[in-house]
Amino acid sequence: MPGSVFVELKFWLLVLFSLVAPVSMVWACLTVRAVSRNSVLVIGLALVGIAGFDFYLLQALARAALKTPSLADDALFDSEVTVGLYVLPALLAGIGVNVTSHVLIQHLTDAQRRFAREVTHSAAVAAEQEVT
Repeated sequence: MPGSVFVELKFWLLVLFSLVAPVSMVWACLTVRAVSRNSVLVIGLALVGIAGFDFYLLQALARAALKTPSLADDALFDSEVTVGLYVLPALLAGIGVNVTSHVLIQHLTDAQRRFAREVTHSAAVAAEQEVT
């Protein structure tokens, strides 16, 4: 067991999935001119998945911090500061759910419009057949 959780792979995965990956995804979204609905859905679901993985990593690092002799990791992962660390995964999950629900709402709105057009078209065809 290393002397600190800051040298473990889980800590660096936490940094990667809490900061680097979400910032890269947002940057890509802001620089792209056109994006498909499926891509937006994947991004939303990926943010929710990343948030869940971050939560797991935070729990694992908190358990590991208790077993190390270092006080620095205890101060970060086993104190009041820990609550602040959970804000970022909660934010990522919230944004991911919002993006996903936006895509679903757009899809359902389009489906309702298609249904209304089909009903109107069917009624017009039926009325035309009655006249002739």
